[in-house]
Amino acid sequence: MTKTISILGSTGSIGRQTLEVARELGLSVAALTANASVDLIEAQVREFSPRLAVLYDEGAASALRRRLADTKTEVRSGMEGLLAAATVDEADTVVTAVVGMIGLQPTLAAIARGKRIALANKETLVCAGELVMDAAARSGAQIVPVDSEHSAIFQCLQGCRDRGEIRKLILTCSGGPFYGMAEGELRGKTRADALRHPNWSMGAKITVDSATLMNKGLEIIEAMRLYRLPLSQVEAVIHRQSIIHSLVEFADGAMLAQLGTPDMKLPIRYAMTWPNRSASPEPPLDLLTCPPLTFAKPDEETFRCLKIARRCAVVGGTACAVMNGANEVAVGAFLDGRVGFCDIPALVEIALGAVEQVSDPTLADILEADRLARAAVTVHLG
Repeated sequence: MTKTISILGSTGSIGRQTLEVARELGLSVAALTANASVDLIEAQVREFSPRLAVLYDEGAASALRRRLADTKTEVRSGMEGLLAAATVDEADTVVTAVVGMIGLQPTLAAIARGKRIALANKETLVCAGELVMDAAARSGAQIVPVDSEHSAIFQCLQGCRDRGEIRKLILTCSGGPFYGMAEGELRGKTRADALRHPNWSMGAKITVDSATLMNKGLEIIEAMRLYRLPLSQVEAVIHRQSIIHSLVEFADGAMLAQLGTPDMKLPIRYAMTWPNRSASPEPPLDLLTCPPLTFAKPDEETFRCLKIARRCAVVGGTACAVMNGANEVAVGAFLDGRVGFCDIPALVEIALGAVEQVSDPTLADILEADRLARAAVTVHLG
């Protein structure tokens, strides 16, 4: 079981809930990082007394340094600070809860040190899955997924001795706030509309990804990398109730599913305590009062991001990194009101057409593909 954690992205939704779990389990906190949230990370530092606090923004870090002058916590900034937090000696587990490609290098650094990775940053495996999994195999680092869907699969596979017995991984998907709508209905949808997720309370970027179904596309690629399976053995189904978090279908036709309330503290807690389980103060799922469970096929024609992600999964190489980088910029532009909801997949496709892809990429190739994809979208936006 985890004893001491470092949280990359402590002020986001996953980071805050991880600290709630740390409080419940009595875990020590060695390092906390965020982008620029001075007030919140100061409060976290004063409660958990980490040795290191990092704000990526240098100006925000300077302000935090002044505020924490009366404490023993060291304050750093930038990528150097993130790498220090990912490799801090005291932490046996690194929770990667930052959003986006920025989590890749710190995750690789933590893996190189043999730490357990509680992985909530799906972009790490989407963009560089082969590199990450190979590095973990070399160092012996454990990767325990925190995303509810991948945690569900991880839990269902605990009794599976031979991965060759897996016929299919089935990721469930709520369908987001726009489920069932035609493309014409999506054109006028605003930031506020997209952020009204029916079941989960999450950060803005992942909530928009859920609305476009890009999040499910990213999760399909993540599952392929995490479990070393081809696209043909990973699929998604719409499950509006978010009660079944994912399923595994085995070669003999048996299916195992993990059920629970839509509460991220469950997979976070499991990542901290695996291979054991600890008691939870949260009320469990009540089968007698939960709604009927329904399933449907995703509409990949209207929600093209899912089709784009599946296509990139087949192409491989740097295609997924290009897709991810372009999507991050496109979603940011949508959240800022600069583009419409339906422009997101179009911008991703523009980047995929503009950036030459590398079939067997190094880390440098992946980082460059990400940079070029972001630049392609930015230039198009003017």
